[in-house]
Amino acid sequence: MSLGVKIAVIGAGRIGQTLIKAFLDTKLVQPENMMATTRHPETLEAVEQAFGLKTTLDNAAACRFADVILLCVKPQGTDQVLAEIFPAMTPKKLVITTIASVPTSFVEKTLGQAIPVIRTMPNTPCLIRNGMTGIAAGAYVKAPHLELAKKLFDTLGRSVVLEEKHLDAVTGLSGCGPAFMYMVIEAMAAGGVKMGLPHDIATLLAAQTMMGAGNMVLETGEHPAVLKDAVTTPAGCTIDGILALEEGALRVTLIKAVVHATQRARRLFSQANRLPGRPATRKGKRRATG
Repeated sequence: MSLGVKIAVIGAGRIGQTLIKAFLDTKLVQPENMMATTRHPETLEAVEQAFGLKTTLDNAAACRFADVILLCVKPQGTDQVLAEIFPAMTPKKLVITTIASVPTSFVEKTLGQAIPVIRTMPNTPCLIRNGMTGIAAGAYVKAPHLELAKKLFDTLGRSVVLEEKHLDAVTGLSGCGPAFMYMVIEAMAAGGVKMGLPHDIATLLAAQTMMGAGNMVLETGEHPAVLKDAVTTPAGCTIDGILALEEGALRVTLIKAVVHATQRARRLFSQANRLPGRPATRKGKRRATG
């Protein structure tokens, strides 16, 4: 069923196009109710041909068209984009960001009005509609706003609503996590090759095993340790493998990976805002417009 809202995707790059495709494939949003923007005319033409949407290079025009504005830009481009859309914003709009590390308070303060802002953190498996998205509400967000955001991002896989203070940890875990899991798949496949399996078969076995194990956790609701113990028979093969993993500090290493990635995510926003070339006129613009 169509949501009946108009949506602007500001920055129709990889994640922006993923969102567009998911919305259209599920018929959640009709093409005539969407508009997309990019920085490059050739990308706009490709998006228009691929999805049959209205497109524009004018971010403010797209925001005037829409009820819901999806900001799908890089952290270092946030300030400039907010300056561009500032004239088109009203408290009746809903802003949803997919921008790593940028807090809702920054967007609210920059836009200078009581505009509902939702921050999300989708991960790359969203590209195949098997992703995970963390969703957090800003100061002016109401329950219907969150319900709408969840409907939108559930088209990409699964989503969870949580307090914004947890979003950097979501970035470190599910945002960066696919890269960690690819390394585990790669290593397990290499083990299979070491024991004589062809490369393609070893990779298939490792990837499908990881997907199946993840689905077991999701579908059964059991703690991973319980499921692990179900595989680990006394004096069997699995316990020898687990011993090797414990000797190699696999668990501690993965914990550290999430911690380090989270700490990096917490620094991204401040670093992006120290970059040269940031527009410095917006505060004056807010005072001028009252």
